[in-house]
Amino acid sequence: MGGFGVAQTTAWQRVRATRVAGQVGRVGTAMVEVGRHVTFAGKVIATLPTAIVRYRGQVLREVVDVGFGSKSLVAGGGTVGIVLAMSAVAAIMVGVETYRGLDLIGMTTLSGMLSAMANTRELAPVVASIALAAKVGTGFTARLGSMRISDEIDALDSMSIPTVPYLAGTRLVATMICIVPLYAIGLVATYIATRVVVVYVNGGSAGTYDHFFHITLGPEDVLYSLIKAVVFAAVIVLVHCSYGYYATGGPEGVGRAAGRALRTSILLIGFLDIVLTFALWGLVPEVPALGIT
Repeated sequence: MGGFGVAQTTAWQRVRATRVAGQVGRVGTAMVEVGRHVTFAGKVIATLPTAIVRYRGQVLREVVDVGFGSKSLVAGGGTVGIVLAMSAVAAIMVGVETYRGLDLIGMTTLSGMLSAMANTRELAPVVASIALAAKVGTGFTARLGSMRISDEIDALDSMSIPTVPYLAGTRLVATMICIVPLYAIGLVATYIATRVVVVYVNGGSAGTYDHFFHITLGPEDVLYSLIKAVVFAAVIVLVHCSYGYYATGGPEGVGRAAGRALRTSILLIGFLDIVLTFALWGLVPEVPALGIT
């Protein structure tokens, strides 16, 4: 019996050691993958001058693809349409819930203030970035992943074409060019949609709404909001291009890479949104025009 107990203890120790080794191995693999993606992002940023100078034609083609897709706006549902639709729908929900919540405490006159703050600081940049990740980012991952598994990237390397600036740098430059007009369209859509819901659907006062909206919304708010959108867009492109560039495992592996890239980019958007909100607007929100802190 004593020998059996010792043997059983030894067996459990071996199982525990195997589990610990497996956990350590998974953590190590995850750290290696994070390091690979961070290194790739650094290479893309470092080679941006090469992408801008040597591959201007590719940048222009990517600008068209990012903004309108490979087909027409109606048939292909380009990024412009996706950002416009998602921003408007999200702003409608903001308008409905904002007015209903303020109506409970008899303060519907502040609908314009909350619309200016919520849409500009949080809703518009996050919604536009998620639309960009779903429409453009996954496309980047799929295209680069298909090139990887079909050995096209290796072929470019064999022809002495720097694949990082050519494939990823050009896409980053094109997205940075497109994000400003795309985001402007989405931001205006949120303003219009929320105002329509509050004023025309719920019967709020147009003058009161516009008054509080304009004294709350300052040019620095729009600038900070644009900064958030630009940072989100850059992160999305770097993440999705990295996952596509290092895709393995055939078509199934490309699909897994696209899914992982989308999950990673959405999580990073949420984390960066909190960090940038506190960094740009401070820990305590302020509306100087109304003397509210």
